[in-house]
Amino acid sequence: MSMFDDFFELTSLTIGFCQGSFLLHGTAGGSTAADLDVPDTPVGTSAKAAPSDKTPAKPKVVARRLAAVGQRVGGIAKARGSFRAGSHTEAGRTLGYKLYVPPSARGRHTGLVVMLHGCSQDPDDFARGTRMNTLARALGLCVLYPAQSAEGHRSRCWNWFKHNHQRRGSGEPAVIAGMTQAVLRTHRIDPARVYIAGMSAGGAMAATVAAEYPDLFAAAAVHSGLPHGAAHDAGGALSAMFTGRGESLADAAARPAVPTIVFHGDHDQTVHPRNGARVIEAAVVCGCGHEGGHLPRVLAGVAPGGRHYTRSVYADCGGAVRGEHWLVHGAGHAWSGGQADGSYTDATGPDASAEVLRFFMDHPRA
Repeated sequence: MSMFDDFFELTSLTIGFCQGSFLLHGTAGGSTAADLDVPDTPVGTSAKAAPSDKTPAKPKVVARRLAAVGQRVGGIAKARGSFRAGSHTEAGRTLGYKLYVPPSARGRHTGLVVMLHGCSQDPDDFARGTRMNTLARALGLCVLYPAQSAEGHRSRCWNWFKHNHQRRGSGEPAVIAGMTQAVLRTHRIDPARVYIAGMSAGGAMAATVAAEYPDLFAAAAVHSGLPHGAAHDAGGALSAMFTGRGESLADAAARPAVPTIVFHGDHDQTVHPRNGARVIEAAVVCGCGHEGGHLPRVLAGVAPGGRHYTRSVYADCGGAVRGEHWLVHGAGHAWSGGQADGSYTDATGPDASAEVLRFFMDHPRA
């Protein structure tokens, strides 16, 4: 069963569409373009782009560390440290999780990344496919993988499309935020470096949690997902997935959005690529008269595995980078640059995991 089938199943219980068999296919700063403080060449690639003369040292150091780790592990992601199961109860709901804690001198950790899996996945599968634990170890980051239960959804999808799971203090967002806060209390983690990422249904839920808890999460990553509030029922979910025309983002300007990086394949037939653009629209909207405040800096490149991509970098009205949109050409509904020992991955695309961590480390919470 593909991730599309899992998405389709969430609607079939409510509306009478015919079941079918679908295949997974395959497997996406400064005030002006010249002033963006972002590395032009993606982590671990030799893609060509216009040079930047103001790239700070820290992003370069992060990129070198991530690239070095990627070269050492090759196709096998093995991370030293502990990877243990637990559970958390919040607002009358209990969710399991896996927590990766890297080896660290004096028990101090740089930050925490919360990773939300897609439909039919689990924390172990998601960790293998993304190699996130191995890459996080190089930066001293802990990684928390909340696990959707079969009771919560029979295909283990996050309920991003239900109104009672879209608000602060309610449903799955409350449990995920409470679980995150519990980990912060029990580990010596920098509270200014807490991030959230997700794939597919997990990407949609990551967008929701980040929007509802901007005081907890410093930045977000949405891979092949949808924007917060794109649907409020199963029928709306199907429409948003297929067309990218979900609920209005008219209230986006009133929300304190967190910096966001988006990856999406332009051949994704499970979640329309337009949804990725709408996630960025919500993240970079400001009072300059249009989203982002300035035209994005657009960079084109080719990943080592052969996938072409277009990377758009957005700055806010004050010139700070607020978003990146990676559109991966020819890619379907799969984690870009992922490993084949995890599900729904595309090894030929740019390394989403490394780029997500590079973006996160450049965006601590003020």
